Amino acid sequence: MATRYLPLALKHSPTPSIEHFALLAGLDAAIRGVLISTMPLVVYDALKDAQTTSVVYFVSGIVALVWGLMVPWATRRVPRRWAYTGGVVLYLVGNALGAVGTGWSVPLALVCNAMATVTIFVCLNAYVLDYVDRANLGRSQSVQMAYAAAAWTLGPMAGVWLYHTWAPLPFVVAGGFALVLLVSFWVLRLGNGKQIARARRPAVNPLGYLGRFFSQPRLIAGWTFAVMRSCGWWVYVVYLPIFCIEAGLGDKVGGIALSITNALLFAAPALNRLGRRLSVRRSVRLAFGACGGLFVAAGLLAFLPWVTVGLIMSASVFLVMLDVVGGLPFLMSVKPSERTEMSAVYSSFRDVSGILTPGAAWAILLVAPLPGIFAAAGVGLLVSWGIAGRLHPRLGVQRPSRGGLGQGSSMMSNHAPCETSSRRGDAVERGAVAVTPSPSRG
Repeated sequence: MATRYLPLALKHSPTPSIEHFALLAGLDAAIRGVLISTMPLVVYDALKDAQTTSVVYFVSGIVALVWGLMVPWATRRVPRRWAYTGGVVLYLVGNALGAVGTGWSVPLALVCNAMATVTIFVCLNAYVLDYVDRANLGRSQSVQMAYAAAAWTLGPMAGVWLYHTWAPLPFVVAGGFALVLLVSFWVLRLGNGKQIARARRPAVNPLGYLGRFFSQPRLIAGWTFAVMRSCGWWVYVVYLPIFCIEAGLGDKVGGIALSITNALLFAAPALNRLGRRLSVRRSVRLAFGACGGLFVAAGLLAFLPWVTVGLIMSASVFLVMLDVVGGLPFLMSVKPSERTEMSAVYSSFRDVSGILTPGAAWAILLVAPLPGIFAAAGVGLLVSWGIAGRLHPRLGVQRPSRGGLGQGSSMMSNHAPCETSSRRGDAVERGAVAVTPSPSRG
């Protein structure tokens, strides 16, 4: 009876808005933005070898992949709010280990931060799918990118400067942002999200939902685009700074280049509108084709170090474009009852690229110098350009009869269109695994 006299805001959690999710994404970007250019330098300084650095990133990617696929299983037993909180705590542990800076603590810091990133990514995507309707998912994506733009622009350059000022300082700053993220999450009172009624059946095996993913070619193609986009960012973030050091350009060039590129995130809403005008197929093909060609050219012209840096920076412009439109082909196939599971499947693109990129780099460095990594990345991006040719021409094109994006059309040209807007229930509630741009970056 006493609760009847409480203010309404204290009895009911407010419905979160797109801006609330963008705030959380921006704070997460602040953590990772400070560390993204610092961690390759810290690992390289600790291990003194590009090949060994690749092995450490390879192991970190495997751990993060397995962990990410287990998050849906964990959230069936642990409330989502505590899973998200656990992800932030992993950030705190990882930054504490990074601040210690010993030979064994640096690889552990990398692993903890990777586990934290994937945990927060899966949980945040599940929250977005709960509270943002399908028509606003594209806007949610661009707003998140705009909120994260400052962090991704200033963070890489600031991280390198802080590292040279005092080695533990980047980790102290990132840990401070993690505390702010934790407080903000609890102030927003997101709880455990909306609960979807399920039929009574045995609990799904943590890997059982992969079968449903592999049975849908549209999801496979969209996930492949995300993997290759992320591989491009891995090469840019990890191997460009190492190339600059080995070419005698210094260890600050990589961080400055990344900061300059990330300033384009402020243009994310405009890029989103451009992608909708061109159609998703044209946008994705343009970005993959141009990015792949520039990476290949950078590998071939590595005897001119500044030209190589310029070419890779130019390629990163199209990586930003892929951050905006490259996730759209994954839209429209997720049932409400599978939101968390498919969020985990989609989030695995970062971990798979975190395994594929350093693993391929390790093999390439056995037979070729470091610029061979740039050329190999370019070839992979061009393969994605070829796959994108099978996207449906009308995907993402505004159609008057639907009053919005033509996302209901089939993604692959040999598939029939999806359910019409008159079908409600699961078909209407099907959303996207919300694609946040920044997580692909290291």
